[in-house]
Amino acid sequence: MTPALLAELVRAAASDVLTRRGLDISTLPGDIGVERPRNPEHGDYATNIAMRVAKPNGVSPRDLAGWLVEELATREGIASAEVAGPGFINLRLATAAQGAIVADVLAAGLSYGTGDEYADKNVNLEFVSANPTGPLHLGGTRWAAVGDALGRVLTARGAKVTREYYFNDAGAQIDRFVNSLIAAATGAPTPDDGYAGAYIDEIAAQVLAAAPDVLAQPDAERAETFRRVGVNLMFDEIKRALHEFGTDFDVWFHEKSLHDSGAVDAAVARVKQSGNLYEADGAWWLRSTEFGDDKDRVVIKSDGNPAYIAGDLAYFLDKRNRGFNLCIYMLGADHHGYIARLKAAASAFGDDPDVVEVLIGQLVNLVKDGKPLRMSKRAGTVVTMNDLVDVVGVDAARYSLIRSSIDSTLDIDLDLISRRSNDNPVFYVQYAHARLASLARNAADVGLTQGTGFGLLEHPREGDLIRTLGEFPAVVASAAELREPHRVARYLEQLAGAYHKFYDACRVLPMGDEEITELHRARLALCVAARQVLANGLGMLGVSAPERM
Repeated sequence: MTPALLAELVRAAASDVLTRRGLDISTLPGDIGVERPRNPEHGDYATNIAMRVAKPNGVSPRDLAGWLVEELATREGIASAEVAGPGFINLRLATAAQGAIVADVLAAGLSYGTGDEYADKNVNLEFVSANPTGPLHLGGTRWAAVGDALGRVLTARGAKVTREYYFNDAGAQIDRFVNSLIAAATGAPTPDDGYAGAYIDEIAAQVLAAAPDVLAQPDAERAETFRRVGVNLMFDEIKRALHEFGTDFDVWFHEKSLHDSGAVDAAVARVKQSGNLYEADGAWWLRSTEFGDDKDRVVIKSDGNPAYIAGDLAYFLDKRNRGFNLCIYMLGADHHGYIARLKAAASAFGDDPDVVEVLIGQLVNLVKDGKPLRMSKRAGTVVTMNDLVDVVGVDAARYSLIRSSIDSTLDIDLDLISRRSNDNPVFYVQYAHARLASLARNAADVGLTQGTGFGLLEHPREGDLIRTLGEFPAVVASAAELREPHRVARYLEQLAGAYHKFYDACRVLPMGDEEITELHRARLALCVAARQVLANGLGMLGVSAPERM
């Protein structure tokens, strides 16, 4: 019996009790909280339903809890129920009912943990979207890991997800990039507002190789050649780095295309028609304060050129025209103002601002030997994705970036995540899977096959592992709802811990000439289920589940 099924059972029992006693069943909350107590001596699960329902019905929480305990004790699958404290109810499951979780996992296989609550969502998930002016830095790398994992989690719960990278290939930053390339190609000093680093020299050399006569071209033509070839080379490097990192995109969207196609002009004209743009001081302003922004935003500057938000308006409209009903933007720590701005953009078109969600991620720092790493040999000023991967590998990099909430600044200890020990979270989880794979091979060697006698799994460590397996679907659902894939990583660490404790306490393989029993077979099935859930969870993070370590 999974926590979800137990919650349904508690709801049914509570409904019966309230009805029999002439109380109001409409006071039952939509969510029946069923949680595992911190102290296992308090039972397998606990619920506070009596405390939530008693007051609106004018009864004592302990009295209501007592009535519920009497009812729950008669329900199939409940071994015992007791009142605790001011009205908590502690529950113990019958061994067979608890063991059914193992059967559920084995039957579902790869689909265990999936759901369909987001089947009506067509999600545009835009993340990374770094300017094509240099290698991906650590902030972009964090989004590459977290964004991809979020896409996997949302897909697991039924959403149709399109991963999109928005290339900011229009504007002043591209001009500075081009000028930096030209300076490197001609041996001139890097411009004061330019980009430095070995990668600039490398790309400049590649432009010269692709267009040997470029330096003889007129200034405007030369700049256009460096722009066209250089930006494409940078694009290609970013795409290659992301692919090698395990993050691939369905759409690579170019900001410049919005301007070239007339989409920006069309979007601005549409907002003008709505009355949500006004003219002041020679510029056109969006009435964004009317939609919750802290100030009105300039859309068309006084010189007639579009401000950056004009592209945002066109881009949002383009997404909606492509059929997306949820647009998630994953932005960096310096983009807090974009939350209200992008929601205002939706409202300006008469759209539902809740179609827009903006997630803000905090900074990432690398620490080695207790000291922060500040420099990249290739990029010159920042630490890049490749710097991190070169030191720890893709799996450790992805897992370390995903396992913490994006709301907090992340310090990654390179010494720790390079270590093959249990204090390294990714090693701890992957080792549990590898250990289970080894166990399966050893079981095959001695002729041990899976059994279905799950009622035999009575050891406390068996129960703890089974209940942990049962929590996985709810964890994935919560990770999708809250847009927090780190919940899956933290769950996997708990599952790995439950498995390691089980393995140390419960022998799975027969010893020597010992006869194979149904308990051996049931424990093997439990191990196969644990391995399946570890693999499913790691897959949702885009991290490998190794067979050997």
